[in-house]
Amino acid sequence: MRPLLWAMFLFPTLFLALAAYAENQVMGEIAFEGDSHIAKTSGVWVDGEYVGYLEELKGSKKVLLLPGHHEIVVRQAGYKDFKEDVVVQPGEKQVVAVSMERAPAWQYPDTRAKVKIDINPSRAAVFVDGAFAGHVGEFKGVGRAMLVAPGPHQIRVALPGYQTFETDINPLANQKVEVKTDLVKNGAPLAEPLLNSETSQGAMAPGARDGPQEVQAYRGK
Repeated sequence: MRPLLWAMFLFPTLFLALAAYAENQVMGEIAFEGDSHIAKTSGVWVDGEYVGYLEELKGSKKVLLLPGHHEIVVRQAGYKDFKEDVVVQPGEKQVVAVSMERAPAWQYPDTRAKVKIDINPSRAAVFVDGAFAGHVGEFKGVGRAMLVAPGPHQIRVALPGYQTFETDINPLANQKVEVKTDLVKNGAPLAEPLLNSETSQGAMAPGARDGPQEVQAYRGK
């Protein structure tokens, strides 16, 4: 009886392992190399879908694609989009070397407001007024904030497998705003976000402070 029980557990496990191996032989891998911190923290899109920021796309988060043509786009606020078309071969690994070039239209506003994004997971993409600004981890934690022009803005945070989060802010000059929530996995109920707003004359949002470590993510028009 015992050998039969072992066989009942062993065969499904073996089948899954063989299926995973076969899938890896069919798929091709795209690896990324960034030549700077800017490149390594840039967002990556494959065939129009955001997959994560460049530096994290390895190990369990490596990019596996079906054979054929695919479009790679890498974006960073204030920089030109990096684009490359690749042809994926079964079971083969390709390396895409990414170099970001600053956009000539980049400019900072004369007066600014700070937006702290405290959202989980921190690998999610952040969009301001429809433009990619970076991933949450760049604007989360001590000494990190996103700088925007005063006035109304739409914040959108997206990650595959999670419901997209959107909120509107309307900061004043030198005001500090904190957006805090957890992204909800697809199919789960939504929770109310926490939105804190404070001027520079008042107390700062938790974990925020002035200093050169701020991530300047304002995208000029």
